[in-house]
Amino acid sequence: MQLNAGCELSFEAQELTPLILMLRPRSGAGQWIIREEYQITPIVNVTEFTDMYGNLCQRVVAPEGPFSIYFSATVQTADEIDVSPGAPYTPVEELPDDVLHYTLPSRYCQSDQLGKLAVEITKNSAPGYDQAEAIRRWIHENVVYQYGTSDASTSAVDTADKRIGVCRDFTHLGITLCRALNIPARMVVGYLYELDPMDLHAWFEAYVDGRWFTFDATQNQPRGNRITVAYGRDAADVAFTTQFGAMTLNNMKVWVDAVDIDNEEKKVDKDATLSASVGSTSQTGTSQ
Repeated sequence: MQLNAGCELSFEAQELTPLILMLRPRSGAGQWIIREEYQITPIVNVTEFTDMYGNLCQRVVAPEGPFSIYFSATVQTADEIDVSPGAPYTPVEELPDDVLHYTLPSRYCQSDQLGKLAVEITKNSAPGYDQAEAIRRWIHENVVYQYGTSDASTSAVDTADKRIGVCRDFTHLGITLCRALNIPARMVVGYLYELDPMDLHAWFEAYVDGRWFTFDATQNQPRGNRITVAYGRDAADVAFTTQFGAMTLNNMKVWVDAVDIDNEEKKVDKDATLSASVGSTSQTGTSQ
């Protein structure tokens, strides 16, 4: 499916504020970026770099006063995610070097503290994919999804104790429980088609049988049509905006809409016919 997705963020900066932005997805597994648009108001200098996880990041300095960011993209997405019940556990000694650090505790994912819970949840599951799926299912069935019940300091240990949170908290808990079993797990942030309520979304991936698989504890069944924006160990690595100064987010709008392919194709055909009637660059190219 082709999706039009994007977000609009409106800030008020109380002072000159450096920012790191992480809003641009890149083509990769399960997605192809067809078109994208990026607008920053007022106009400022922007530099881009790729972080250690392969995410596209932009550096800007916001002037004092109103500051807004608009991003939209058309993306070809996979209608389904891969599932593989029974896929085996990958022994730590066989993990690729760049996957090893996803087995370790991190700021919001204290996997060294939740081993007992992880073992209890997965006691009847075969090592590997089935353990990760048992964890996803347990979180979905035992943790309540509710806005306003957590904040930027809430960790996986907090969520395991309170059994309430949002997608960020569900994801941190899933990552932590997987890592407690020596299954590499990472956080993914991006967009999900028909998410209700619509917002930027988070889920986790677990590494079994030599590859990454998607798990989303907020959903009751596997769902495709996702747009990945960033990967990391936990929320500290994948913030859409990181600010270094006094700045307030006043408003955020997020959208994910299906593209009407038939109408798009009709529009392209009409434009092509018009170009041909007056002489187009493609005609010139053909004649050369």
